[in-house]
Amino acid sequence: MRRIFPISILAILACAAIAGPVAFGQQSGAAPQASSESAVPPAAKPAAPTTPANGSPAPPVAKPPSPPATPQAEALQLYRTGKFDAAVDAYNKLAASDPGTAYAGLTRVYLRQRKVVEAYAAVNKAVDLAPNSPDVRVALAEVYYRQGKIIDADHELVKVVNSGGRSARAYLDLARISETASYYARAKKMIEMAYSLDPEDPDVRREWLDTLPREQRVKELKNYLAGETDDDAKDRSALMRLLSLLQEEAGQPHRGCRQVNQVSSTQTRLEPLLSDARHLRGYGLMVNLNGASAKLMLDTGAGGILVDKRVAEKAGIKPVVQTEIGGIGSMAGAGGYVGFADTIKVGELEFHDCIVEVVDKRSILDDDGLIGADVFQHYLVDINLPDAKFGLSELPSDPKDTATGGSLESSRSGRSAWHDPYISPEMKDYSGVYRVGHMLLIPTSLNDKPPKNFLIDTGAFDNTIDTDAAREVTKIHGDDYDTVKGLSGKVSKVYTADKVKIRFSRFVQDRNDLIAFDLSNISNNAGTEISGTLGFAMLRMLDIKIDYRDGMVNFSYDKNRLH
Repeated sequence: MRRIFPISILAILACAAIAGPVAFGQQSGAAPQASSESAVPPAAKPAAPTTPANGSPAPPVAKPPSPPATPQAEALQLYRTGKFDAAVDAYNKLAASDPGTAYAGLTRVYLRQRKVVEAYAAVNKAVDLAPNSPDVRVALAEVYYRQGKIIDADHELVKVVNSGGRSARAYLDLARISETASYYARAKKMIEMAYSLDPEDPDVRREWLDTLPREQRVKELKNYLAGETDDDAKDRSALMRLLSLLQEEAGQPHRGCRQVNQVSSTQTRLEPLLSDARHLRGYGLMVNLNGASAKLMLDTGAGGILVDKRVAEKAGIKPVVQTEIGGIGSMAGAGGYVGFADTIKVGELEFHDCIVEVVDKRSILDDDGLIGADVFQHYLVDINLPDAKFGLSELPSDPKDTATGGSLESSRSGRSAWHDPYISPEMKDYSGVYRVGHMLLIPTSLNDKPPKNFLIDTGAFDNTIDTDAAREVTKIHGDDYDTVKGLSGKVSKVYTADKVKIRFSRFVQDRNDLIAFDLSNISNNAGTEISGTLGFAMLRMLDIKIDYRDGMVNFSYDKNRLH
């Protein structure tokens, strides 16, 4: 029988530690066994990004009179206005006279074009020719981040800042690393510093826009979109949709997903989702939208709430903004729209005025839709897969946090609250994870090599691995038997990896049949390397508790609770 692996829709500082591992069997459904191997203790919390000495926002820099254009300024302006091919030509011409600026600039252009091989080659030349240039060190940090070497990137940037370099890009990249580590308050300070140093950089302006109140954000986003920027067509379309949503919310004061009852916790059962009469492929939640019930796959690899057109019509969810919805697969994304649900009920919790995405084609989804676990990020999320139970409860109280009231994070139009992690005593056994948007990435060792970042994905049928990551640790073979599909259709080339020992948190699993395919599209969208997924066939053995606010996850295993 041909195996078909559905993969969820896919749109970060813990050096995760592998501790006293529990060993799972070689096949994905095998019962786990205790391991006698010793290992490093687990990270109880994400390591804080290093605080640079010059880490306080500076007053806005007065704009000096424009000097005569230099080759460096002309190349930079081409990059900032999205003329990337012309920028490549300009930086190549500059290489003989100013190699540091030239190859650092080329690195940045190639990363923006998602030409990662070329970016890596350019930064290597930059380091060879101008190793002490602050701009080169910042470009190197940007490459490290794209490679998933988050701590290395942080160290490079802090050295630049502490050496006295007033580099807006360094502060911008420090903000990204801080967010990845769930240090959002620190990230906000870094963004404000970057903006004070270079408000004309479109990359800096985009991040700064997200720190503004909604009304001011609408105004500044309009100004941003009125000028030339370095956004590609896809990114610009996304910003236009965001503007439409913000205007819709601003025009109706009641808009803004919020909890309307006083329930602080709830528990409900997880609904089985079958691939056939005998095989479980995932679990769903019963969600009530405007009085219409839908069974939505609970998906830690997804973001927001996504339903098919039939469910949307039944619930009366009207289009506000047209959109394109994509994920794993070799074809273009599916058409759809964004609307609002007046009411959403999950268990005993009720929310009003929440964003819902809708897929136009009914054949795209195997179920009524998906609900990303990230929509519950204001609660402690308990996905008890062995007992088929789902629970939400209050997060441990943070003495620094004055926020009140619950909400369902159905909107992707903004970040989480600007909050730094608070790790309570009861979470001492949790593992820190990287967070990129809705994705939770956990450092995972393959065949005892240095860890790479894997996506925790209950919506993926099984564990998978990127082909390049697989080639680093084992042999791979063409696989004409298995099929991998997602919201963007089937994956064109699928492989099987030989022996791979997967280590994450406190667990280890040996696999001989790991599905491998190219994940570069997902990594490009995330901006950092994602080397594989931890999927349902293995995760179903675990009770998973997620603290999205603080970037923490706990996995617990009890052989007596496995169905």
